[in-house]
Amino acid sequence: MSVSIIDRLQAIFQDVRVSEFMNPDVIYVTPDKTLLHVKEIMRIKRISGVPVVDDKKRVVGIVSLEDIIKALEGSYIKDSVEKRMTKNVVCLKETDTLQDAVKTFEKYGYGRFPVVDDEGKLVGIVTKHDIIYFLLAKLGIMYLHDKRMEEVLEKGTSLITGEVLEKGKADFVFHIDYFDVNMIGIGASKLKRFLLERGVDEELARRIAIATYEAEANVVIHSESDGYIYCFIDNEKITVRVEDRGKGIENLELAMREGYSTAPDHIRELGFGAGMGLPNMKRYSDKMVIISEVGKGVIVEMVFFRRDRGEDKGDSGKTGA
Repeated sequence: MSVSIIDRLQAIFQDVRVSEFMNPDVIYVTPDKTLLHVKEIMRIKRISGVPVVDDKKRVVGIVSLEDIIKALEGSYIKDSVEKRMTKNVVCLKETDTLQDAVKTFEKYGYGRFPVVDDEGKLVGIVTKHDIIYFLLAKLGIMYLHDKRMEEVLEKGTSLITGEVLEKGKADFVFHIDYFDVNMIGIGASKLKRFLLERGVDEELARRIAIATYEAEANVVIHSESDGYIYCFIDNEKITVRVEDRGKGIENLELAMREGYSTAPDHIRELGFGAGMGLPNMKRYSDKMVIISEVGKGVIVEMVFFRRDRGEDKGDSGKTGA
C-alpha cells in the first residue's frame, strides 16, 4: 500500500468519527491487579498493553509491555498495577475525527490509544492498523491499473501490508494449467487440504478454498495464460496470492458486478462463468486487492485473519499500551 494512496484516503474520510473505526472490544484491568496478572493477560491474549479503569470504567492509567519488561528486570512484577501504571494517559474521544486521530498518532508516536466517551469512560481502542484497515474497508477493493505490474510480480511485495512475500518461501505453491477447464478447483482443493493439515480452523480453510477457487477459475477461463497460487501463513493471517501473465482486466467496475461475465458460451455450458468470481473473492476474504495491466496479467491478493488463533488484527484490537 503506497503512502500516497493512504494519504488520499485519509483526506476523503478525514471527518469520519473515531467511533466508526475503533475496536470496542477492549481488554482492561483494574488498579488492584498485579503486574504479574497483566503479564499473563498479555501472554494469553497476545496483546502488548492494557488500559486501567476504575469502578466506573473511567481510564485512570495504562500498562504497556515495556512496563512489564521493566518490572521483570527490577524484580517488582508482583507489585500492584496502581503502583506502577502510567497515569497520564493520552486518550482519543469517540467523537474525534479520523484527522484528529492521525494527528494524535503523529504527535505522540504511540502505537495505540484508548477511546473514551464524554465522561472519560473506556469505550474502545484505536491502533494504526485499525485506521489502515478502516480505509481499506471503505475503499472496498483496490484496483491499481498502472505500470507497476512487472515490479510487483518480480519483487513480490504485498499489495495489502507492504511486506515482502518471497515466492520461494511460500508455504504452498500450485501451478494453474489454463488448458484444461476440467482442472479448475484442483489447486483450491489441495490448498484446503494443506491448511487443514497445518491445523487451520475448518471454517477458515473453507472460506480460503472458496475464494481461491474463484481466482483459480478466472485464470483458466479468462487469462489465456498459466497462473500460480501462493499461500503464506503466519500466526496472525493467511495470505493467498493468485497471479497470471495473461490478458488482464479491462473494466474492473463491470467485473465486480454480480452476474457480469465475459466467459464464452462453451464455458458457461460447463457450469462456469456465472459472474460471481470477483464478488465471491471479496465476500469470503477479509481484505482483497487487485492489480492488473491489460496484456500483462492480473494479481489477486487476499488476506484472511486467523481468528482460529485468537487473532486481533496484528497488534490492533484488544490492546491498550
